[in-house]
Amino acid sequence: MVNEDPNQQDHDGTPSQTSALQEHPNLSIHPSVSIHPSVSAHPSVSAHPSVSAHPSVSAHPSVSIHPSVSVYPSSSAHPSTLAQPSGLIQPSSSGPEDLSVIKVSKRRWAVVLVFSCYSMCNAFQWIQYGSINNIFMNFYGVSAFAIDWLSMCYMLTYIPLLLPVAWLLEKFGLRTIALAGSALNCLGAWVKLGSLKPHLFPVTVLGQVICSVAQVFILGMPSRIASVWFGANEVSTACSIAVFGNQLGIAIGFLVPPVLVPNIKDQDKLAYHISIMFYIIAGVATLLFILVIIVFKEKPKHPPSRAQSLSYALASTDASYLSSIIRLFKNLNFVLLVITYGLNAGAFYALSTLLTRMVIFHYPGEEVNAGRIGLTIVLAGMLGAVISGIWLDRTKTYKQTTLVVYVMTLVGMVVYTYTLNLGHLWVVFITAGAMGFFMTGYLPLGFEFAVELTYPESEGMSSGLLNVSAQVFGIIFTISQGQIIDNYGTMPGNIFLCVFLTLGAVLTAFIKADLRRQDANKEIPENLAGGSR
Repeated sequence: MVNEDPNQQDHDGTPSQTSALQEHPNLSIHPSVSIHPSVSAHPSVSAHPSVSAHPSVSAHPSVSIHPSVSVYPSSSAHPSTLAQPSGLIQPSSSGPEDLSVIKVSKRRWAVVLVFSCYSMCNAFQWIQYGSINNIFMNFYGVSAFAIDWLSMCYMLTYIPLLLPVAWLLEKFGLRTIALAGSALNCLGAWVKLGSLKPHLFPVTVLGQVICSVAQVFILGMPSRIASVWFGANEVSTACSIAVFGNQLGIAIGFLVPPVLVPNIKDQDKLAYHISIMFYIIAGVATLLFILVIIVFKEKPKHPPSRAQSLSYALASTDASYLSSIIRLFKNLNFVLLVITYGLNAGAFYALSTLLTRMVIFHYPGEEVNAGRIGLTIVLAGMLGAVISGIWLDRTKTYKQTTLVVYVMTLVGMVVYTYTLNLGHLWVVFITAGAMGFFMTGYLPLGFEFAVELTYPESEGMSSGLLNVSAQVFGIIFTISQGQIIDNYGTMPGNIFLCVFLTLGAVLTAFIKADLRRQDANKEIPENLAGGSR
């Protein structure tokens, strides 16, 4: 249905912008032709031969395109998709949203905030063992490698579960995925409370594996939430806020465990301190699960941007995930981004997992300061992420910004490598913070750049493939760097990461800025009337 009052307000939104048809008072449609309310015309989609445009005829709210008219996304996944007579657009299964009206919903900030919070809770549980790995080694009587696997299981479970969860996201939508992710996160936190005895290490492994499955329902969501809920000039900032929560969780995971769980030998007292940490996180996870039930909606009533409206119109319920993946991997720019993102994020995962070991190697007994250094890395990265998101929304310079941030990540890593063993903790705080500002700040850049390069493919699929690359490289780097540190010291281990970051910076320079989503948002109004560019 076309909203004919430009000042009409949604019950949870801001004043609506002018609809596509309102922008064209001379546009008319033959009265014998019907338009499905969930279908929005693509700029280069041509109408059925029976559709006519005459200056004297105005569009009626109930008028619609003939059912035989179809839109089918091209294999290149470019916004300039042509109409094909062989495939029908399926009615939207998610609600009666009006695709002709472009406006944003006030609820969008509550949605991204709740997501950011339960993502934070899940990220805390990822790093809570690694930040005090020596204490958990003594409590459970296991090796450092066993504790490292409590972090690496997050990376390992993501790889085989990406495609099933991506299918669930497309089939059932954001709300179902949000409920599943927050519920699994809550369940894993409570399971860990059953592992408060030294012989119950397998129980804590089970709880951590459940949390790692929850992470699969979380990591690919930021760019999807940003696209579905936020306007064209807000998506990068919104994606940064969504990623911000995950980084904040890692920061708290570095800071809080060393404070709550002191390095003491009495097993009973140690179990008591560990239980306090586990109870706190289980309570927070439960509260956040309840908030997801209350706050999270599938999508706003109206699309927040022209690109999102077109994305709804081009969507097909019969979409093949195999064909989608094939199209993505035929996109050379996206393939290069998958590799470079994996190298950067994998290096960050390895550094986060092994940071305490590296700091204690040079500064024995400094577990608390090791956690604070980790906190500094992530807090600086969160600042970098927010600044990057705001910068992208204002400039749209995806390629240039990504390349500069990547090169500065490499510079920061080199400086950190050669200052870690100087014997001055304050120097490590400064160099680690500078490195983290760029390394962690790069993460939302990668998500948003991927969406631009692959539009109108699913944001969940493109983000998911980036994360698979990150998990694969994270496992490789964590195991390899851990072995290098044990056998040769921390400097060779960090130089190992510097080599791969150099490779990532070089490959980033070859990515072309094919900004397809921006092109869709910039389509001239006449194109919405069925014209061609």
